[in-house]
Formats: sequence, C-alpha cells, structure tokens
Amino acid sequence: MHARVHLIHHDNRHLYTKQIEEHFRIRHDIYVGERGWTDIARPDGREVDQFDTEDSLYLLALDGERVIGGSRLTPTTCPHLLADVFPHLAPRGIPRGPDILEWTRVFVIPEFREESGYARIGSEVMCAILEFCLEEGISRLTGVVDAWWLPRFSDCGWAPEPLGLPREIDGSPAIAVALTPSEEALRATRELRGVDYPCLVRKGPPARHHTHVFPATRSVTLPQHLDG
Repeated sequence: MHARVHLIHHDNRHLYTKQIEEHFRIRHDIYVGERGWTDIARPDGREVDQFDTEDSLYLLALDGERVIGGSRLTPTTCPHLLADVFPHLAPRGIPRGPDILEWTRVFVIPEFREESGYARIGSEVMCAILEFCLEEGISRLTGVVDAWWLPRFSDCGWAPEPLGLPREIDGSPAIAVALTPSEEALRATRELRGVDYPCLVRKGPPARHHTHVFPATRSVTLPQHLDG
C-alpha cells in the first residue's frame, strides 16, 4: 500500500475538513497520550496550538480518506514554535524568511509504525516534504527535534545544522536544527527508505500565505519507476 501525502492549506482546506479534525485528535492521542505532554492536553481531545493558523500547511498521509501520518509546516515570517516558545535553543539566531519554513508535529499512527527499519509512512511524509520544498524553492527547514534525529538526517543528506546545544525537554535531549532540502537529499532519502515513487498530492487552488504563493513552480526529478 502506497499512501499519498496530501498538501492542505487555507485555500483547499474545505476539501479536507474531516481529515484536518481527525489529525488534530490523532496528535492529541500521540503527544498527550503517548508522549505525556500534559501541558497541551485539551478537554475536547484535539491537539491544537497557537501555530495552527490559516497560514499553516499540513501534509497528511491518507489511506483512502483515513489519516495515518502527517506533519505541519509553518512560515517563519509568522509566529512559530522555535521563535516564540524555544528561542533559547537557538542562541546563534533563528533563520527566518519567505523561503524558510518550520517543520513540526510529525506523526505516524501506531498500527503503521514498524519495529525495525524505517516506517514506510514516515518515509513518505519525509519525501513529500522534500518534494514540496524543491517545487517551491524552499531553502531551509527549521525545527526542534529529539537529538537522535541528527544522524538520521545526516544519513538522508539533509545537511543538519545545529542552531545551539541540546537541552533536556520533557525528559529527553532536544535540539534546534536547520535542514537543507536538495535534490541529493530527496534521492538519498528515497534510496535509503525504499520510496521509489512520488508522494506529494495537490488538490484545489495553490497555497497562499501573505504575499507568497505556492503553485508547484518547479519540477522535481522523479524516480525511474513510478507507481500510480
């Protein structure tokens, strides 16, 4: 089964109303229920924070109409997690600009995780992120990640750049990082994770936030063998 990762934004969100709500509830199950982030718990069972706005971009992996994985991108020209909650993790400065996005809230539901190797759904989300960034000319991604992600990003060619030293957050070391999307990163990620097909799906009008438009402006080198 090949999931497809759908790009959801302000101007096509009406096509994904059910999936957006489902993904908020999945986030609550994972981040509050599994990871124990009780400070973000909500009585309605939806994990929604101040950075879930009309400027947010969501990439949701769907199995039919069911959400099985996903992620969030936030323009760094807007308020975002690193700048407004964790600026102390980036004493060297926080990269910001219209071609820089923050990457947060990556998840795969439990039944689609794999005990060994790389989870296929998480790999598809990573590839879709790179496809989107290359199509749009996004030069960097920033985020706060568990420190053990650094060697994984290096293996995949994402050229991780620490923005500060690791700090303990919720009992585990976390670090602010900048990542560089590239054709090489996409090729290496596909090869390492066994994804030999394009993952990103766009429906409806192009995404818009403020003066920036994301209409799939560049072509991306696709693998030789495509499935669907």
